[in-house]
Amino acid sequence: MVEVNIPTRAALFHAVGECFSRGTGFALATLNLDHLTKLPVDTAFANAYRAQDMVVADGRPIIWLAQLAGQTLELMPGSDLVIPLTELAAEMGMPVALMGSSDAALAGAQSALETRVPQVNIVLSHAPAYGFDPTGSEAAEICEILNASGARLCFIALGAPKQELFAAFARNRAPAVGFASIGAGLDFLSGHQVRAPKIMRVLALEWLWRALQSPRRMVPRYAKCFAILPRLALDAWCQR
Repeated sequence: MVEVNIPTRAALFHAVGECFSRGTGFALATLNLDHLTKLPVDTAFANAYRAQDMVVADGRPIIWLAQLAGQTLELMPGSDLVIPLTELAAEMGMPVALMGSSDAALAGAQSALETRVPQVNIVLSHAPAYGFDPTGSEAAEICEILNASGARLCFIALGAPKQELFAAFARNRAPAVGFASIGAGLDFLSGHQVRAPKIMRVLALEWLWRALQSPRRMVPRYAKCFAILPRLALDAWCQR
């Protein structure tokens, strides 16, 4: 069982600010429907999720399921959190690290962040090697590099389950670093992926945009998501 334990943006930024003030790290995951298809069949992923300090709702279906269960959650996609978390880190003087899929994407994201948040201090940008094991020797080396860099916030843009597995692995190895798993957030910033137009996001059609952009990868993923919705809806209704 995975619980969304941070219901609102105000609660999230208060919790992150408290961690920055205390000098303690954290792991932040953004729960979406794709994760809910993986959790029951991937024990390592489920264990990594249980190790997250903060879990927020990413995706309209999570919001709707919460409403069916009689709960109120705010929508907090990982991509929407990158800029405000960077602003909070800059305001509090917390150095930032970027970890993602390619050097080009990270360079573009760093440039975009420095333009949007001029006072940000990005001290590390790292793209793991192809076939990266999020709990292996390279992951341990990255933790050492993070500790040496002085970073206090690390955006992980590796996709699920790698980013959550790495955050859980690194949480105790880099105890002063806050790890935020934000999916394609850095790729959107760099322009390596194009996010759905705002109107499609407002209409809860971002999934359709992504499916049209990459049908071979995304259509099977969304088919699995739609397949589990009836059961999840029934479970949510029974929890009222």
